Amino acid sequence: MITLFLGGFMAQAQKPTRKQLEKRRADLIAEMQQLTRLRESNNKKEISLLTQVEDLDQQIQVRTDLIKITNRQANLLTREIDENLNKMENLRDELQDLKEDYAAMIQKSYKSKSGQSKIMFLLSSESFKQAYKRMQYMKQYANHRKKQGDQIKERAALLQQVNKDLIEQKKDKEVLIAENKLAKRELDKEKNAQDALVKQVRKKSSTYAAQIKKKQQETDRIDRQIDKIIRDAIAASNVKAGKKKTNSGFALTPEEVTLASNFASNKGRLIWPVERGRIVRRFGNSRHPTLPNITTYSSGVDIETPPDATVRAIFKGEVLSIQDVSGSNLAVYVKHGDYITVYHNIKKITVKKGDKIDFKQPIGEVGRNAFNGKTILKFLVTKNNTKLNPADWVKGM
Repeated sequence: MITLFLGGFMAQAQKPTRKQLEKRRADLIAEMQQLTRLRESNNKKEISLLTQVEDLDQQIQVRTDLIKITNRQANLLTREIDENLNKMENLRDELQDLKEDYAAMIQKSYKSKSGQSKIMFLLSSESFKQAYKRMQYMKQYANHRKKQGDQIKERAALLQQVNKDLIEQKKDKEVLIAENKLAKRELDKEKNAQDALVKQVRKKSSTYAAQIKKKQQETDRIDRQIDKIIRDAIAASNVKAGKKKTNSGFALTPEEVTLASNFASNKGRLIWPVERGRIVRRFGNSRHPTLPNITTYSSGVDIETPPDATVRAIFKGEVLSIQDVSGSNLAVYVKHGDYITVYHNIKKITVKKGDKIDFKQPIGEVGRNAFNGKTILKFLVTKNNTKLNPADWVKGM
């Protein structure tokens, strides 16, 4: 029995609250608005059909999530409305009982007054002790009357508030239902547009497969450059410390050991490298949404941002290197002990090699991607030369 109770309690505790659902919905709406702005901006550029499909696929995913969250909000409101209806019914019953008791008390008090006054009731006492008891009784009776009157006022006010909440909840639910109907119509349009684009892509699947392969080769070339920069930095740190150049990890000073420990302790809580953006490519292997036979690999995450978005350090550290990547602007490497964060495709750099930089300090601006003309930041996290999933480190990524 205890196990069942605890299980039920845990299940109840894990249910999202109305406030949590509202926040998640607000986040999705903001993401949807950003996607719309980015797509409108991209429509003015010469971008490939494949990129259009990828953009639309992302928008469909976000809108689908938004519809699901809105449905959950509406369902939660339905439960709250039902609870308030039951509460109103109980309050009405309580209020009716209180009013009947109060009326009976007033009637009894009136009859008592007609028979004899309070003074006569006290004077007719046989002893001082009896008079005292009668006086206490009269006081308690008066207090009880006042308490019942207060309870009636309290229940009436509570009933009024519950009724007010109920009206607001019904309005909120109607708004959510109306918004979801509109969202579903937009989703149908987007799916139809996506189907038409996918048909065009599949007619020339070999051409687009070649494009994807070329893009992956370029990505792999940049990854090799990143690996070399970090490998050389590790070797240099070991030479400086009088250790073997071939050691696989950085030779750390006591201060760097502390910095690395602090970085590691913030795993899952680090900030985004840009204030606003959306993930267009995640870490690791992934199948292409339109050409499922094709798998690509990403050593970090690609974040599409508004034009000229500011790139910021996600944690304090030291600028290890600034790399000029052919056809892809600059890459900034920030060292946090034996952890490295890489900010790739940056223009207008505001830091230099060797700078000690702080949390949230601007590094530069996101440049345009050479392949599709978008403003996309590639962001990596490594420990020594081992690539880590940034989503495990950055909050909400």
